[in-house]
Amino acid sequence: MPHYSVTKWIEPYVLLETLKSQYDMKDYTFDGFTKKSVKDEFLKEIKKGNKFGLYMKNVNKYYVFSGDETLNLNKVFGFTNEDYEVSEEFDVPLDKVDSGKSEAAILLF
Repeated sequence: MPHYSVTKWIEPYVLLETLKSQYDMKDYTFDGFTKKSVKDEFLKEIKKGNKFGLYMKNVNKYYVFSGDETLNLNKVFGFTNEDYEVSEEFDVPLDKVDSGKSEAAILLF
């Protein structure tokens, strides 16, 4: 499954609230000491299927969303294909968020 690096600026609150209105959400809060272990737990959870993950710039949380509908970024947010980059490797979008090159990472397994 593809993983997305959202490069178009979007208000984090809008991104989060839009997804919360359509999917069930669980969040995982971390700090500098727990980031790796929480990331591992987050990845394990979204790999269970019928779920996707969100990680945003400047927010110390990972989010897991579940629901019946597959996420379509263009439909849900009105994005175009130029508003995000696609990667087959889940670490690429996460690293882009951490380095400030992307607003958010959305992981689908």
